[in-house]
Amino acid sequence: MRRRFRRKPKKTSKAPQMRANERIFADPVILIDHNNEYVGETSLTEARALAESVGLDLVEVSPKAQPPVCKILDYGKFQYMQQKQHRQSQAAQKTVSTKGVRIGLRTDTHDLDFKKRQAEKFLSKGNKVKVEIVLRGREKAHQGLARENIIEFLNTLEIPFRTEEEVKKFPGGFNTIIAPE
Repeated sequence: MRRRFRRKPKKTSKAPQMRANERIFADPVILIDHNNEYVGETSLTEARALAESVGLDLVEVSPKAQPPVCKILDYGKFQYMQQKQHRQSQAAQKTVSTKGVRIGLRTDTHDLDFKKRQAEKFLSKGNKVKVEIVLRGREKAHQGLARENIIEFLNTLEIPFRTEEEVKKFPGGFNTIIAPE
């Protein structure tokens, strides 16, 4: 029997949905009219009638308040502005990724220079860098030397950085995480 492939629905990041018109059930409500003037506490039927007379929608803008705050406005325009604001706040968030640089105990000086330039490039772009030293076989007997090598490598970096995690042991060797200042 053949299994069917089901596509998972995409996760869409939308602004929170507000209740409008007939979806509002709280009675009484605090009303703000279409001119942004405070009307006061009114019954729900009066608020709906006032919104309908102006040709706009009654939108519950603060549902957790006691009583809830409702505003008379164009619901479509309100939703558009909420989504636009949400997109702008998402775009303003800076994502920091962690890049990795792996060295060995017997890595040559030219290779260390290359790894140093690579780490400096990552730091200058604003990324965190995870520096690992990998120990293989009999190298595991020289853990003190490996710790010294990783500290020496960090001292050669010319771009200022701060250490987020100190040099610590993991099963294959040692690692540390640095971030730009």
